[in-house]
Amino acid sequence: MTIRPITITGEPVLHRRAEPVEVIDDGIRELVVDMFETMDAARGVGLAAPQVGVGLRIFTWQMDNHDDIPPRGVVINPFLAASKPVAGDPIPADESEGCLSVPGESFPLRRGETATLTGLDIEGNEISYAATGWFARMFQHEYDHLNGFLYVDRLQGKWARKAKKAVRANEWGTPGLTWMPGQDRDPFGHDDVDDENTAEFDNYAEGGGHAEGHTRPEDELAR
Repeated sequence: MTIRPITITGEPVLHRRAEPVEVIDDGIRELVVDMFETMDAARGVGLAAPQVGVGLRIFTWQMDNHDDIPPRGVVINPFLAASKPVAGDPIPADESEGCLSVPGESFPLRRGETATLTGLDIEGNEISYAATGWFARMFQHEYDHLNGFLYVDRLQGKWARKAKKAVRANEWGTPGLTWMPGQDRDPFGHDDVDDENTAEFDNYAEGGGHAEGHTRPEDELAR
């Protein structure tokens, strides 16, 4: 198992359509294991192969749901059909996304409330899942990666302008940029929260207070 570096917007593999997997062999199985390892280290809920520099049609996920879909899984050569987004502007408090390939940023985006995913599992068996809500959003987000799109490419109006400004400010948008989960500081601040919780626990152990756990906010879910 190997944690792989995550590509940042501007890396060409992120901006072109990924190729279908021809044969599920040991190389593909090793890639999937590494993707799970990388996704977990990055505290992501989804990861597409182009995000680890591999232009193949594969994505993994780790996300609880109410749709009777396995909370942890992988799909190979997927096809996704999503409902049309409801008209209107997205609500920042409820519809913001983040992406491991646009690290540390989040912006509002309206997506379809339902999505049906079909494809193959790691054994080559056909799978079909009907997702709703945030699980459907995650599927749409990861499927976009396989077609050469980041969520920031779908932003409109002021949110599109803010995203472009963030890319310029971070000096992204060129090839060769990556970050390493487990080594680099978590761009979404989970390390800071972990440090804070550790300090709270130490204080609690000394009789000084109560240590509370951290819940990942929804605006970081779809990656």
